[in-house]
Amino acid sequence: MPTYIQRLTSNGLENVDYTADNLKSAAEHEPDGIYTVTNTYNVTQTLMFDAHLDRLEDSARRENIPFTLNRKRLKSTLRQMILYSGFDADIRFRITVPRDKADQMILTIEPFRPPDHILIENGTCCITSSSLARHNPAAKTTGWMHDRQSLEQAMPAGIYDTFLVSPDGLLLEGLASNFYAILNGELRTAGEGVLPGIAQKIVFEICQGIIPLRKEAVYVDDIPHLSEAFLTSSSRGIIPVVEIDGFPIGDGTVGRKTLELRRAYTAWVQDHLEEL
Repeated sequence: MPTYIQRLTSNGLENVDYTADNLKSAAEHEPDGIYTVTNTYNVTQTLMFDAHLDRLEDSARRENIPFTLNRKRLKSTLRQMILYSGFDADIRFRITVPRDKADQMILTIEPFRPPDHILIENGTCCITSSSLARHNPAAKTTGWMHDRQSLEQAMPAGIYDTFLVSPDGLLLEGLASNFYAILNGELRTAGEGVLPGIAQKIVFEICQGIIPLRKEAVYVDDIPHLSEAFLTSSSRGIIPVVEIDGFPIGDGTVGRKTLELRRAYTAWVQDHLEEL
């Protein structure tokens, strides 16, 4: 089933001049600007949606985009689109604000497909790259959405994500995810030079009482010494990582702390859902 795409203007919802099969292909038609993406639960419930909108406004400030957001109008419009779409299930949606038309928003929705349970049970294999860097990492821009396609297309079969490495060798973040490692009994993740994730906020809260947190990235040279690793994004939650650059993480299976954090994450989500 194709995506449902509308443009929200001062006059209400309007049709766009393109169609797409999914959010990824729709991105090829979207202009330079900022965006956020997440999914619904129980058809019309969301998780930390205001945090997404906070970051959208912050991205606008960082990119000098004169964006003014009417949250009540946006939420009611999204709800209207979801109910009208006929998808009759949870959806994944993207909100894009064009740089040169900041008084408009492109709203794109598609049926949501959660991560395959095999990814959780067996973990994922990932690689690293130092060939590409984010221009303004703290801002969620469509420019990066387009730039990262080169790394996405270059990933070999069986590789789930690519982690960006800074010039001094720090493991920063995935192409659309935050990265975490457990090293010497500490949960480590980059505290700067990356996009602050919404799922990351949840991890910071639920890790208390499970494992000490240190907001400092590990080095790529630390990979052979990591005991566990995982990534997060709003639409996927916690995804275990069992191999990076061909090196097994720990014993090469999903780690105990990772599973404990995932259980705590899932419980936190169920307690914090809100209606649009």
